[in-house]
Amino acid sequence: MTSVAKIRTDLLGWYDANARALPWRAKGGQRTDPYRVWLSEIMLQQTTVAHATPYFLAFTRRWPSVVDLAAAADADVMAAWAGLGYYARARNLLLCARQVAVEFGGAFPSTEDDLRSLPGVGAYTAAAIAAIAFDRPANVVDGNVERVVARLFAVPTPVPAAKAELRALAATLVATGRPGDWAQAMMDLGATLCRPGIPNCSSCPLAAQCLARAGGAPQTFPRRTAKIARPHRHGVAYRIEQAGQVGLVRRPPKGLLGGMLGLPTGAWRAEPWTAAEALAAAPLGADWRLAGEVEHVFTHFSLTLTVYAARIETPDAELAWTPMPEALSTTPSVFKKALRIES
Repeated sequence: MTSVAKIRTDLLGWYDANARALPWRAKGGQRTDPYRVWLSEIMLQQTTVAHATPYFLAFTRRWPSVVDLAAAADADVMAAWAGLGYYARARNLLLCARQVAVEFGGAFPSTEDDLRSLPGVGAYTAAAIAAIAFDRPANVVDGNVERVVARLFAVPTPVPAAKAELRALAATLVATGRPGDWAQAMMDLGATLCRPGIPNCSSCPLAAQCLARAGGAPQTFPRRTAKIARPHRHGVAYRIEQAGQVGLVRRPPKGLLGGMLGLPTGAWRAEPWTAAEALAAAPLGADWRLAGEVEHVFTHFSLTLTVYAARIETPDAELAWTPMPEALSTTPSVFKKALRIES
């Protein structure tokens, strides 16, 4: 029988010697700032530490507190978020900051229930803030923790069906002693040693107690169900240039890439666009030429975006004229690709 006490002792000892140095973590015994924990957790949803880190540093330089962020203009935050994807998170980021500033006097609440009342804060994020920022015993289960638990207990049920079981098993390891460190230790173990693919069992502090390793094939956990094929869509975008600037539009506040500046587009649909359809749907009359195609993958579908380009002499008042370098730094990734096509 796996010993919970030994698992906790061994993992916390390993963490004390091997904790990752991350910009949102407190140093030298200082208390972790809830704002930095919250901001990092929102940014780390659906992306990696390496990708999120420069965004985190830029945000905290520009908006060092939740009150500063709450006072920021929507467009500034959306532009600073460009490249992190899942733009509904950026909208919720502002809503959450403003709610904390107004309803909680600029101080994040410390309980999971109160934290979950905030926009964009789900069960995992609430547990992470409660544990890491306020040292409350909370069951913090992300993808890394799921993988560690699936291997440690050799859970045969495939994910996502196993999620409730994995969460329940993770809860058996939570205790009142050092809950913030425990949560981060589990995350670090999954991110550095018990990683996807072949884990580094020879360096793992829990190797002797890992049932998947004892079975000889830890890399086969967590079990997976067959993936459903991602649908493919086709779209058309229009790159309109005038005197070194490009014409952008603000996308509707809700929906994919909501509230972001981007190129004018036609609908993203199952059928490819014909040239005649694309030219008929162009936002203005111009000498349009086919610039090329870009491929992009969103969470739920992949996209082939056909790009038409034109240069005009007089700027159209309906478009947001933006210098090309600024457009390349502030638009979502799919539009960056379209802007970079040589024409």
